[in-house]
Amino acid sequence: MYTSLLLAIQVLSASQNKLSVHWEELTAADFKDGIARAQGTCLLPFGIMEKHGPHLPLGNDLLNVRYVALNAAQQEYAIVFPEYYFGQIFEAKHEPGTVAYSRGLQLQLLQETTDEMARNGCKKIIIVNGHGGNNSLLPFFAQTQLEAPHDYVVYVLGIARSGPGEPKHKTNPATDMHAGESETSVSMIARPDLVHLDRAPQESGADQARLKLPDGLYTGIWWYARFPNHYAGEGAAATRELGDFEAKTWINGVVQAIRGVKADQESLRLQTEFYERSKHPLETPQ
Repeated sequence: MYTSLLLAIQVLSASQNKLSVHWEELTAADFKDGIARAQGTCLLPFGIMEKHGPHLPLGNDLLNVRYVALNAAQQEYAIVFPEYYFGQIFEAKHEPGTVAYSRGLQLQLLQETTDEMARNGCKKIIIVNGHGGNNSLLPFFAQTQLEAPHDYVVYVLGIARSGPGEPKHKTNPATDMHAGESETSVSMIARPDLVHLDRAPQESGADQARLKLPDGLYTGIWWYARFPNHYAGEGAAATRELGDFEAKTWINGVVQAIRGVKADQESLRLQTEFYERSKHPLETPQ
């Protein structure tokens, strides 16, 4: 009996001493320990609030990317910032529940967020993107970090769920872009309780092809022209088998990113060197 009690106490002590990967769950003292353990590496999972067909929740991107980030951080320790959904989603403003912040606020809020993360010891920040509408915003934000000196580095990791050995898709991958087979499958793993697969056929996710423009010519209305229902693909084709594969592939990609960032000693050095040279461009050797 004494041995069993001792073992129970040891297990309880170990669980209490285990550092959470959730920023908001850590005490101030544990946060300091977490930053040290993470080697200053923190994740900022970036989602959005938008319609996801007739069958997925408004916060689907946020829910999925946080599921992936939290699972990755538990494999390779990093501190994960709380829910963040202040991105680019103007193309869905006509749909109920969409929250679209102004372009200036998007950049200002993201800059102040990463600045505050860095002030608290996150000198290596990986923005894990979970929303296709941020595919231009986030690389641009990372590029703007060269505008002024920073004592930290911003990395951007895109959505990567496909890989060798992936189960065969039932639908056309070319139009499976939003709330379709792939994304719905991942949601069935991350938050199955919020997936209403029976509702997926209620609306069309087909490409309406309402614009006829030359290749390489871009206009902001392109998405609405093709997918006015803010639904691209066939969610009803989703399977847990595909979702399990894609979720694990995505998680593994984040794990590898965390390890790569922890090992990276050059980015900040080169960034600092660049800042110094940019003060006196005429002194840069030609």
